[in-house]
Amino acid sequence: MQMLEGLNEAQKAAAGHVEGPMMVVAGAGSGKTRVLTHRIAHLIDQGVDPFSILSLTFTNKAAREMKERIGRIVGDSEARNIWMGTFHSVFARILRIESERINYPSNFTIYDTQDSRSVVKDVIKGLGLDDKLYKPNSIHGRISGAKNNLIGPGDYAANSDIIGEDHQAGRPRIAEIYAGYDARLKRSGAMDFDDLLFKTNVLLRDFPDLLHKYQQKFAFILVDEYQDTNFAQYMIIRQLGAARENVCVVGDDAQSIYSFRGANIQNILNFQRDYPDCAVYKLEQNYRSTKNIVEAANAVIAKNQDQIRKDVWTGNDAGEKIDVHRALSDNDEGGFVADAILTTRSREQAHNKDFAILYRTNAQSRAFEEQLRKRNVPYRIYGGLSFYQRKEIKDLISYFRLVANPSDDEGFKRVVNYPARGIGKTTMDRLTVAAARHDCSLWDAVRDPLRKPEDLKGAAWGKLQDFTTMVEGFATRLDSASAFDLGHHIAQHTGLLRELHKDKTPEGVARYENVEELLAGMKEFSEQVDPANPDAIHTLGDFLLDVALLTDADQDDGDDNKVSLMTIHAAKGLEFPHVYIVGLEENLFPSQMALNTREELEEERRLFYVALTRAEKKATLSYALTRYRWGQLMQNEPSRFIEEVDDQYLNLPVVNARRPEPVNFNAARSTFYKQMPSGNRTATPPKPGMKKLTPTAAGAAADAGGAPASSGGIAPGVEVQHARFGKGKVLKLEGEIPNVKATVFFPTAGQKQLLLKFAKLEILG
Repeated sequence: MQMLEGLNEAQKAAAGHVEGPMMVVAGAGSGKTRVLTHRIAHLIDQGVDPFSILSLTFTNKAAREMKERIGRIVGDSEARNIWMGTFHSVFARILRIESERINYPSNFTIYDTQDSRSVVKDVIKGLGLDDKLYKPNSIHGRISGAKNNLIGPGDYAANSDIIGEDHQAGRPRIAEIYAGYDARLKRSGAMDFDDLLFKTNVLLRDFPDLLHKYQQKFAFILVDEYQDTNFAQYMIIRQLGAARENVCVVGDDAQSIYSFRGANIQNILNFQRDYPDCAVYKLEQNYRSTKNIVEAANAVIAKNQDQIRKDVWTGNDAGEKIDVHRALSDNDEGGFVADAILTTRSREQAHNKDFAILYRTNAQSRAFEEQLRKRNVPYRIYGGLSFYQRKEIKDLISYFRLVANPSDDEGFKRVVNYPARGIGKTTMDRLTVAAARHDCSLWDAVRDPLRKPEDLKGAAWGKLQDFTTMVEGFATRLDSASAFDLGHHIAQHTGLLRELHKDKTPEGVARYENVEELLAGMKEFSEQVDPANPDAIHTLGDFLLDVALLTDADQDDGDDNKVSLMTIHAAKGLEFPHVYIVGLEENLFPSQMALNTREELEEERRLFYVALTRAEKKATLSYALTRYRWGQLMQNEPSRFIEEVDDQYLNLPVVNARRPEPVNFNAARSTFYKQMPSGNRTATPPKPGMKKLTPTAAGAAADAGGAPASSGGIAPGVEVQHARFGKGKVLKLEGEIPNVKATVFFPTAGQKQLLLKFAKLEILG
């Protein structure tokens, strides 16, 4: 049992389990990574072949760290042989091996979200549809959701319920767009991120011999963050694990916060139903946070009905109480947090990296950025523009992709005239028409004499030939040169480095330096040595696969001594000594869009639980009495989640505005209104629970819901049906009769302003 040394009793029991299905319910900060690491080491120590272990994580970074830890226990040579990585990286690897079964080349390109949306946009344009109604981002999201639920283009078009929803939303031709999008990907020899799981399911479903092969190969399957799996991931695990049922899942239902990505909390809640004889282990000791933070988080999450009950505890000190700050405005909130960071940093000799500001929506970062900049506090925003999404990086990588897979139309279009080589829009339009007519890639339309565009001759045709000849020259070195050698050669001989070097503006210099940084990373990648095969070359194809599968959590700008600003979703899996959870107001957190069902509210509560349990030493909660949203100054109530934390764990503001006692709440509001310029005041301070209307609409309010007279019962918060946009929720009303205007949010169409007298909104019961 040497491999289990250093674990507590609960961890030891879970890590020592060998045969049969098992579920580890791991509370926040309870050491689940240690359990996974030591269980794999224990399996190897018991004689299990590392090649037969499949370990799935949610970031490449987590996989690398686990592999390093296992290597320190059992040796690098053993650790290296484990099939470990994200769902997407592991099954991309399998698809590279088996892709011919589904008529894909082994060098298929992996399109990122930006590439995918570009294809969707082209398909919408090709069908002559209005891209204001068929918004590419929204349609791509619809297609992504279908793939995550294993609904292909044919199944989508044949499903009357789905088609009915599209008709109701006023977008009846999504099925055509999906089919066209799928055909375009196939023609380009490309898969999007969702395909890596969708196509794996197709392989396992349609080829019993392959299913049997991988069932026998993966004798032991371990899945981290199981509560975040979607249906496609769930089905892969069910199929691969069906033969032996040596399936180990680790997760925390209290941290299931990704339903918007298709994650299904029922996967973990129903694991015991799927595997009736499974063993269940609970990791309940929190090593991360103080007792006050742990018990406050427990008090909140206990209010959820859908959960696996556990009693998380800690042996750590009680620690400081959780501060609650009441700000007058969002800018005031930003100033408070920035000052608090400076004070704590000085008092405790803390580093900038010890602080995190967590918010519900990306838009909230502005006030904190401004205040931190004013105080010269360095910060980093997570979820901003990724290094690999910067134009100059995308340009060079598009060259790499085209060299590896000439059928890649998105790569072709991006670089065919960059740097400028006289291939203009007219030439590309004619080439695109020819490719569509022959149902072939742009590359084939240039290189195949039988598909040559008849209206392309002379200089334009010669320039296209020169371009493809250059790319073919690069491709001759694909298998013989290292990623760096070929990458640097391409950067030089395409003229891209020269083009960037000409721009001496600060922005131009930064772009050139970014490309240098990319090439430096390729050098490091190329020089990695595999002890099992020291002469192996890390090729450009290997590098492209590595880059395509990076997640946001794998990005690092090299300087980590900065205050972290991020949404709570992005913070999952991280921890900081000092955490500020901001914008804790009703309709912001919990979100107004998540108050329709108990299930939606419970996910918001889990999100708050995740935010609170990121803190090690100190957590601070803040809310603003007023905040500009959608261009309007809104009056806010404190979030119900503050109410749900027991008083014994909190330092409340002097004026206790979090509680609904009228005297305290109205006193706070009255004080605030006296401080406001008269032009910003409504006729009377709004009572708790009232939505703010503009003065004209407020003056016309007549019914109990605060809606203008003759609005037919339509008021803020009411759900309505629109003939074109489908189901939506009223956010606010403004204007005077007969020109009352409603702002309505439609999940399928976004936010719309509608005149009630024309909109014909139907109230949903």
